[in-house]
Amino acid sequence: MLALAVSPGRSESANKPPNQTQLKRKASPAKLKKLFVSDNVQNVVSERSQYFTREPQHRLGEDFFHQPCISLAKALLGKVLVRRCSDGTELRGRIVETESYLGGEDKASHSAGGRRTDRNLAMFMKPGTIYVYPIYGIYLCMNISSEGEGAAVLLRSLEPLHGLPVMRELRAARRKESARQLKDKELCNGPSKLCQALNIPRCFDRRDLASDPEVWLERDPDESPIKYQDIVSAPRIGIESHGEWAKKPLRFYLRGHPCVSVVNKAAEVQSGNNKKIVCANKTKTNL
Repeated sequence: MLALAVSPGRSESANKPPNQTQLKRKASPAKLKKLFVSDNVQNVVSERSQYFTREPQHRLGEDFFHQPCISLAKALLGKVLVRRCSDGTELRGRIVETESYLGGEDKASHSAGGRRTDRNLAMFMKPGTIYVYPIYGIYLCMNISSEGEGAAVLLRSLEPLHGLPVMRELRAARRKESARQLKDKELCNGPSKLCQALNIPRCFDRRDLASDPEVWLERDPDESPIKYQDIVSAPRIGIESHGEWAKKPLRFYLRGHPCVSVVNKAAEVQSGNNKKIVCANKTKTNL
């Protein structure tokens, strides 16, 4: 099967080094297996995403992250989180939901009262630092530090854009075999779900999102800018025990997007009323 066909009348130089096929003819089974593995690796490399061979054109740099926590939480909406896997595969998801944790007086924040620990140190590092922490001992959540002492933004939900088959496999690995197949909108519609789907590990904690080669944020050049009226402000999820801070509208999501984890109809009405007030004030100013 591995014989090399040589055209009649064609002579080979005695000093010419053997080619790959000739090496395979003479190799032992063990060496032959290594050669085939090497070939396969080279083929995979040649088929990798075009993004793997160059620096992303639309990557967000340090300047983007240097803004107050609430502003960053809103600015992140519509941006694309990219995860480059070890084989060059790129998984992409558009951010559609975030939560602000302000540190200091924010009693729902891990850094409330200026509390600084080895676990939450990333919240006190420069804006754009990744903060990954475990919940329930088995799940992970990804945050991004902002301006402000101990402030960070939680990524709550993504719209899966690229690499959905891989995302589905990664999610299925953490579910029962008898579980139904997830819909596309269910792949990343929660903070722990998106970490599973994009394979965000605990060791990403304290990495710089502006320069890391394995995970970063991009602007989508084909996406229209997010308008004020497209953003809903609602109370954060799962912090009911933190008194008045549980009611503050520090969760932000894109109105009407199917990948939002939890829709708050009352907040949507209130956000709509706020929009009318802002528009009315602008009209008065122009008169």
